Amino acid sequence: MKVSLNWLKELVALPADTDALADLLTKAGVEVEGIEKDGVDIDKVVVAQISSFEQHPDAERLSVCQVDDGSGEPRQIVCGAKNFKAGDKVPLALPGAVLPGDFKIKVGKLRGVKSEGMMCSGKELGLGDDAAGLLILSPDAPVGAPLASLYAGDTILDLEITPNRPDLLSHIGMAREIATLLDQPLTLPAGVPEAPAAQSSDCIALEAPDACPFYTARKISGVKIGPSPEWLVAKLEAAGVRPINNVVDITNYVMMEMGQPLHAFDLAKINGSLRIRTAAAGEQLLALDGETYELASHHLVIADQSAPLAIAGVMGGELSGVTEATTDILLESAWFTPSGIRRASRELGLSSDSSYRFERGTDPAGVLRASARAAALIVEIAGGTADEITATAGTAPEFSPVVPFRLERCNEVLGSAVSEAQATQILTGFGLTKVADGWKVPSFRQDLTREIDLIEEIARVIGIEAIPARILSRPAAASDADRRHDQAMTLRRA
Repeated sequence: MKVSLNWLKELVALPADTDALADLLTKAGVEVEGIEKDGVDIDKVVVAQISSFEQHPDAERLSVCQVDDGSGEPRQIVCGAKNFKAGDKVPLALPGAVLPGDFKIKVGKLRGVKSEGMMCSGKELGLGDDAAGLLILSPDAPVGAPLASLYAGDTILDLEITPNRPDLLSHIGMAREIATLLDQPLTLPAGVPEAPAAQSSDCIALEAPDACPFYTARKISGVKIGPSPEWLVAKLEAAGVRPINNVVDITNYVMMEMGQPLHAFDLAKINGSLRIRTAAAGEQLLALDGETYELASHHLVIADQSAPLAIAGVMGGELSGVTEATTDILLESAWFTPSGIRRASRELGLSSDSSYRFERGTDPAGVLRASARAAALIVEIAGGTADEITATAGTAPEFSPVVPFRLERCNEVLGSAVSEAQATQILTGFGLTKVADGWKVPSFRQDLTREIDLIEEIARVIGIEAIPARILSRPAAASDADRRHDQAMTLRRA
């Protein structure tokens, strides 16, 4: 999983030294596979606005553009891209700029026409892999401003998350981990609402409750599909997610923020009510990756009254996806049984960011909260009106066990004196709640089921290196019993 330090800094105070943070996480059991630098730090690359353009007189694939770079004098640029229009703001590399790959920009001629710089794609600037056209900037970007002011440098941690810690597959979850390790406060985003009003609905037929115990859908009407704002695009790209459109981007953003996968259907493409059912043997679905998958009778699908719309928890269907023509959407948020998602993903050879999380186990208490967060962002960015009530089917599983904990047992196991205040601070930081019989475990930490699990959490924070070494055994001379054992093992090997 890729984690943006700029994003994490909004949630928790981080050490100034990235290597120190990586060392802290590694010692706590979160392996840091790599550290990458992102953003634009290139001199003489500025925001420019295309004033006008016309076709090159001697090359039909080239355009001669007049651009405003904020200097007060128009600048002529010959460009081969076709994805722009007059009034667009784009990155402009001025003469003297050196782009990634040691590509030096200078004044020259293209097919006999003078060109005083180069308008750039995202790939040419090291901002993603899209080289199909120019990088179109926000209309609010100030002309003449250095591009670095829009794309601040970021550091990306590439983390290997163990299967028992799905709570770390989100920026909030990772921030909670770091906040507890550093004894720092966790600042949740101001825009994360509480779970919305919900009620059971006849519009959702939950026909496979063992595979999907809880399913929710919320209607949002009158949305306008378009590109996402720059801040949203930057966060998604830092997390390794390709931007698509504002609604789809918001569902991916909330997944990366909170860890709950979501999916948006085009409501106009749904025939009647939803059915959460197993597929008919041989039933097929054209998925969003452009491939057609043949389904088995144990694969869970989200369907309408005529056909499957999505492979549940794995990938949506192409025919019900959100496009520029979409005006009304149905926002899905659900809890799927992990084993079913894992099996479907493996058998179909189809993996996604959603299946990666569902097959490890998502937080059932986060289903409605994530839906509310996404709905609020969609209304804010794409417009429209969200229904006040979220339709539901089934019940979210209950995962809130009370685990006994004895401080004296903790100190006995660790061989180190941990104070009650220190143990309380650590367990509270990880989201546990002190009750009369022990500690109540939050539903996002389903890996904590025994007293020794809580002791291990304390050991991760205080650090194994802080526990004093002791000699608890001593060597003994070989005996007849040892020799008989060695002889028996030699026979077995023979």
